Amino acid sequence: MTVAHQHDVLIIGGGAAGLSLALRLADHASRAASIAIITKGPLNDGSTYYAQGGISAVLSTEDSFEAHIEDTLKAGAGLCNAETAEFTVRRAPRSIRWLQELGVPFSSETLPGGTRELHLTREGGHSHRRVIHAADATGRALSDTLLNHARHHKSIQFFEQHIVVDLVTGEKQGLEHNRCIGAYVLNKKTGHVESFNASAVVLATGGASKVYLYTSNPDGATGDGIAMAWRAGCRVSNLEFNQFHPTCLYHPEAKSFLISEAVRGEGGRLLLPDGERFMQRFDERGELAPRDIVARAIDHEMKRLGAPCVYLDISHRSAAFIASHFPTIHARCLGLGLDMTKQPIPVVPAAHYTCGGILTDLDGQTDIDALYAIGETAHTGLHGANRMASNSLLECLVFAEAAGEKIIHQLKTLNEKHPIKPWDESRVTDSDEEVVVSHNWDELRRFMWDYVGIVRSNKRLERALRRIQLLEHEIHEYYSNFRITNDLLELRNLVQVAELIVRCAMQRKESRGLHFSLDYPQADTSSHASNTVLTPEKTPNKDRITVVR
Repeated sequence: MTVAHQHDVLIIGGGAAGLSLALRLADHASRAASIAIITKGPLNDGSTYYAQGGISAVLSTEDSFEAHIEDTLKAGAGLCNAETAEFTVRRAPRSIRWLQELGVPFSSETLPGGTRELHLTREGGHSHRRVIHAADATGRALSDTLLNHARHHKSIQFFEQHIVVDLVTGEKQGLEHNRCIGAYVLNKKTGHVESFNASAVVLATGGASKVYLYTSNPDGATGDGIAMAWRAGCRVSNLEFNQFHPTCLYHPEAKSFLISEAVRGEGGRLLLPDGERFMQRFDERGELAPRDIVARAIDHEMKRLGAPCVYLDISHRSAAFIASHFPTIHARCLGLGLDMTKQPIPVVPAAHYTCGGILTDLDGQTDIDALYAIGETAHTGLHGANRMASNSLLECLVFAEAAGEKIIHQLKTLNEKHPIKPWDESRVTDSDEEVVVSHNWDELRRFMWDYVGIVRSNKRLERALRRIQLLEHEIHEYYSNFRITNDLLELRNLVQVAELIVRCAMQRKESRGLHFSLDYPQADTSSHASNTVLTPEKTPNKDRITVVR
């Protein structure tokens, strides 16, 4: 018998976007435990917790909304939605004030007159100091604070170690109105699939950088929300724009440890193995150029020299400055035998952020009624062809507030709940070939890195698509015959997102922002730049979305 849960709002994901939304909704909830938050692993296991840099917002009198908007549009290489950028930037200061009221311990400094103000740092693409941070562990401070409040609110109930199988829509349940009514969810502790029924469902599942072999993201960044929304019938956009963070620590014992962009913002210099600086040859802004430019420059120099890495050096600053501004990075490096106060840090690019995603409006609404997407899983139009540093956490906060306002208003009319058909496992068996999952997982991430990475070509994309189609067939057959597991569900989502990334990349016949093609090395200036949008085909039950098994 399938366990059935009933909630007003189902939030899938427990990072900055999901937790912020839950807290925005909590005081308006009609009853205890009316808001459910599903997380794949333990709490604090998502990308938010590992974010180092900060949150961008105009708080200085020397800065302006217009400057922040202009910087964002410039970094986005002509594909940002200007209305979205203005909407986000103008709402940023009130999001910071809300976080301060919650008690997020942002770094501050004492001014000459003795007053204390938030310390603002500067990162790539920004024309002013406008990045609010908590030393070099902003994500951890933000996540801990939000979680502390959410855990103690009677309206919020957490379901850890649960992974969503698929969304449930009215169309797939035979209802007249095709709105999202819930989800099938695998309880990893029991191994059984449970149904979650809700008046509104929110995807806050983060990005898909785990589709690449090398990434700064935690293991859970498998594009679940994007894949689920696509299978449910939502459009996706701009998935060819995968941001590769230029500086991840290069060390065999350091698993995807990010060296914050703030290190370059505070004077860090990128060096070749012989100690020569090189960024000025690629961009007049040097180390403070946007991430796509810096990552491509590093990739170019590594390939040109056959070097395994380049180096980031901030040892010209005082040891006290480095230890106080970058305590987490400093301690991590020391633990690996690297003293960044005395020597350069070896770094390489790694997949970091998914700029495209599920197409939404300014309220986070997707193509399906009662289904919302916020944070990295969504495509709001803010980032365009390249996300500017520290606009990501800002987007989570601003769109959590906007979606919360819309959901609060709609809950008055979305309180009708429809029962979800039970999940049937009577025709499947336990797998005796788990090696298929692990092998396909490894193969996918390797050829995505080789063929759909920082530099692409038509031939590489075609090779990738052929391999993806073979994997899709194997995974679909496996999914249809065996009991589902966490690894299988993540692989199923990753291969779907990989296909969408490649299809978006094949449609773009130019190089722009994070998408660089050897076959089309120049930007297309013949017409107005446009976003890539993919629309699912209407194929009933193709993906077993809500089919009783």
